[in-house]
Amino acid sequence: MSRSDYRMWLRRGVSVVAITGLLCSCAPGSMSTQSQRIGTDDGTDSCRTQLVALDSTGNFFGADILQGAAIGAGTGALAGGLIGGLATGNWRGAAIGAVAGGVTGGVIGASNAYWNALQQQRMDQASLYSRVSLDLQHENTQIDKTQLAFDALVDCRYRQAQAINTDYRTHRIDRASAEAAMALVRQRAAKDLALARMINQQIQDRGQQFGVAAGNIDPSAQAAFTAAPATTPSQPAVVRTAASIKLRPDPGAPDVAQLRPNEHVTVSSGRNGYALVQTASGQQGYVSASDLQGSGGRRGISVPTSTPAATSSDMRTLAGSNAARRDDFAQSVSVTEKQEASGFELSTS
Repeated sequence: MSRSDYRMWLRRGVSVVAITGLLCSCAPGSMSTQSQRIGTDDGTDSCRTQLVALDSTGNFFGADILQGAAIGAGTGALAGGLIGGLATGNWRGAAIGAVAGGVTGGVIGASNAYWNALQQQRMDQASLYSRVSLDLQHENTQIDKTQLAFDALVDCRYRQAQAINTDYRTHRIDRASAEAAMALVRQRAAKDLALARMINQQIQDRGQQFGVAAGNIDPSAQAAFTAAPATTPSQPAVVRTAASIKLRPDPGAPDVAQLRPNEHVTVSSGRNGYALVQTASGQQGYVSASDLQGSGGRRGISVPTSTPAATSSDMRTLAGSNAARRDDFAQSVSVTEKQEASGFELSTS
């Protein structure tokens, strides 16, 4: 090999490493530290404890998914074109193939990472069933912890906003100070949501991994992972009496709006005895189902009363419970995101 050929191969070798590194870095949360995700503690955020709690629950959901995505991306990149590029000298095509193959391989690798790890342990069918069931119980418990952490953080942010508005109304602070304080809360709430969206994606990705494993062990359980979220058909409703719209389906949640008696709303879903409603102006949140009645007053509003229990040894039951928890958390993030635009505004009164 000539010196020029050697230099050419060396440059191409570096390109392979760079492309592979780029693909691996696409995994959610890759090269991410706590300070990168939530910043350092400057001592001024009274919701810091709740923020750290949410971030800590996310560590559980990130580890295995990242590993599976990185391995899948590397394998997919080779399958997608790097080997062909080496053989033909078409490095532009190899790079394009690597990216396309890496994305595909990353998705496939992530979806199969859990099942592949189980296969390496060479367990019999009964042991596989028990192991996946136990892991699902643990998964469901962790999602519950994440839901609680997210709820606590969101509540804390809204109480920060309420305190600023109270101080402004009672003339403890002037308008400029109030606007600056509210802008900071709004900025922090946006970062909270970015973190919650990342955790939600990790939870959904892990659901895919469990779905693959369940499908290989018990196909009837796989359907619970892939089924569309169970929702109440969209229906019109009327408010029986003055009622509060809550940020989440809990009597202790912050109020985000008020409904007047006989006001018309649309119910699209619900949980924990609360209906997810939307007003004519687009305001969205939860209202106790007992405060609503069907259009014309001829029927009530029926919504699920609770999320299924997390503990069970039956894989199909656990799968349904896992899907419900994933849907509930995704819905919480979505509703909070929609409230962000109006939830942190300075009071005009």
